[in-house]
Amino acid sequence: MNGNNISGFGKLSLGLGFTFLYAPILILIIYSFNASKLVSVWAGFSLHWYGELFRDDAVISSFGLSLKIALFSSAMSVVLGTIAGLVLARFGPFKGKSLFAGMITAPMVMPEVIVGLSMLLLFVQMQQWLGFPAERGVLTIWIGHVTLCMAYVTVVIRSRLVEMDRSVEEAAMDLGARPLKIFFLITLPIIAPAIASGFLLAFTLSLDDLVITAFLSGPGSTTLPQLIFSRVRLGLNPEINALATITVLAVATLVIVANRVMVKAEQRRARLAAAG
Repeated sequence: MNGNNISGFGKLSLGLGFTFLYAPILILIIYSFNASKLVSVWAGFSLHWYGELFRDDAVISSFGLSLKIALFSSAMSVVLGTIAGLVLARFGPFKGKSLFAGMITAPMVMPEVIVGLSMLLLFVQMQQWLGFPAERGVLTIWIGHVTLCMAYVTVVIRSRLVEMDRSVEEAAMDLGARPLKIFFLITLPIIAPAIASGFLLAFTLSLDDLVITAFLSGPGSTTLPQLIFSRVRLGLNPEINALATITVLAVATLVIVANRVMVKAEQRRARLAAAG
């Protein structure tokens, strides 16, 4: 189906849908340039709140902490998710496979309140029995985010592995290549777009998470969503609009660049396949 075949009702539905989704974000971006301290009263164009934002040490510190946790959580989620996806997609039936698959994906369907509370109880018990972790903070937040994000990464990579054409791998095996070499030279490049998608998904989930973080954070480990939520409860501030605008632009740029890279990689593989 191309765009010319969409009916008038379809175009209207699409327009209303996109308006519903993106109009609030557009309004937020516009009001981030508002000179007034009142977020709902337009008093002219100004970059004042961006200046205030960059002078706010609490925001800068929490943003840096959120970025650090998101990067390390995404990296570990990709590693563990790739291993779990390989086990589920490539290993034959084994005892406990259904239980393993259910436990891996459970954080996706379980309310985050339950996940956060259960992990908090776990860490409290571990601290009493083992003395580890010594306190709640960055480490416990990181473990909680990895638990959540790994489930999503596993689903993405497992789907790619299931639909992947294994003829090239089988040819390499017939020629005597070892499984580890086949994985790094053949399988990994083919599933690279799925790994990149999983990384971006995990990064977004970790950067945005508030519920699990609220259970697992401690003194001195306030993330950006926690800071925004605590400030919004005291009243809306145009500085938060400026911060949200920067975040939206950064995420949009990252998604566009990643999409372009994956499209070019897919086109290159298609050309190589056609030439071969």
